[in-house]
Amino acid sequence: MSFKFNNVSIISVASIDAPNIVKSSEIEEELAPTINKFGLRKNIIQELTGVIERRYWDIGTEPSEVATKAAILALEKANLDRKKVGVLINTSVCKDYIEPSVASLVHGNLELSENCLNFDIGNACLAFLNAIEIAGYMIEREQIEYALIVDGEGSRYIMEHTIKRLLSPNVTQDVFRANFATLTLGSGATAMILGRSDNNENSHKVIGGVSLAATKYNRLCLGQREEMITDASNLLVAGLELAYKTYQLAIKELEWDKKQIDEIIIHQVSATHTSKLIKTLNLDQEKVYKLYPNYGNVGPASIPISLSKSIENGRIKQGDRVALLGIGSGLNCSMMEVIW
Repeated sequence: MSFKFNNVSIISVASIDAPNIVKSSEIEEELAPTINKFGLRKNIIQELTGVIERRYWDIGTEPSEVATKAAILALEKANLDRKKVGVLINTSVCKDYIEPSVASLVHGNLELSENCLNFDIGNACLAFLNAIEIAGYMIEREQIEYALIVDGEGSRYIMEHTIKRLLSPNVTQDVFRANFATLTLGSGATAMILGRSDNNENSHKVIGGVSLAATKYNRLCLGQREEMITDASNLLVAGLELAYKTYQLAIKELEWDKKQIDEIIIHQVSATHTSKLIKTLNLDQEKVYKLYPNYGNVGPASIPISLSKSIENGRIKQGDRVALLGIGSGLNCSMMEVIW
């Protein structure tokens, strides 16, 4: 599947860091009885994943709370009257409740217009890119003037339950291996404003994107609120295969082989995942902002947070072509182009 927009732009993007830094070495100290039991080497989490640290929100912090704060920041950056927002989409894996939606909670917190549509969408780590596409269609058809996309992710709860599980005297190496990817999860919040290109000077035009599915691999990563079971090796192989096919589609539909891509924003899981993806797609690693070492895997918030950090660090300048590359368990993959 592919799409192209004529009049859709990113107006602003914002992110908020969770305040509590948790180093991989600290997690290893907690897991020392199990690590020693299996004769595993020290520093195994950082060595295998490249994640030096990740962040936690304060105890009791809910996804809607931090998503609201990110939304306020994005609205301020856009200098936008919140009553002009026509749709609010939340993409977080983490939820305050099964119902109501996180979007409705954020909508209420912001006191948005009663005419502002609001809903959650879920597609693992790919949901934020899906939301850009969905909101883009609405803007392109002039159904709405502005869209607000939010995401608040928290890893404290699942991490604490995973550590407790892995410290059980009955834990096996297979269980440890299946839960290992959970130890890379991080926390963060982000928000983005989309609007019409012709109504917003100095906005950043969304050119289009492509998507492919490989749902025969839909059992390689299974997540619950307290546990995530991952077949990491097979997930990596299948993910790279799907990413390669999607990239070839982007070359065909978006003509990426004929364009100079200046910055590449990738959903990042670990050092191995990132480096192998760069190699598989023959990308310039200097154009990839590395989020995972200090933030871990922040789920669907990873791409917009990486974009926000890349902008803050002066890596992206006006007129640059930016590629957004995402993949989510299921498996699904999307790639998108933005002219900054």
